[in-house]
Amino acid sequence: MKKGLSKACYRFFSTLSNPTRLAILELLREEPKNVTQISEALNQDQSMISHNLKPLVRCRFVFVERRWREHVYSINRETMEAVFEIVQNHMKKYCPPKEKCHA
Repeated sequence: MKKGLSKACYRFFSTLSNPTRLAILELLREEPKNVTQISEALNQDQSMISHNLKPLVRCRFVFVERRWREHVYSINRETMEAVFEIVQNHMKKYCPPKEKCHA
């Protein structure tokens, strides 16, 4: 693997390896939301949500749009739906139901 690709893969997967960030992505699959809505849905402080949104926005997994006084976040469907589909397909094919390969 090329060194540049290794760095990109590391940044890509390390950004996704955080449970709060994954929960945000899963929530945004439903519809765009602001920080307050995300915070309430995940029962976490707004500062924690804002902190975890920054790398998602930086890597363009999430887009942000300013609507008057608030920022509204939406998922990058082109990238993230493909990632979720790969994970689901992998789990169906390679992760036996009674084993905990995805615990």
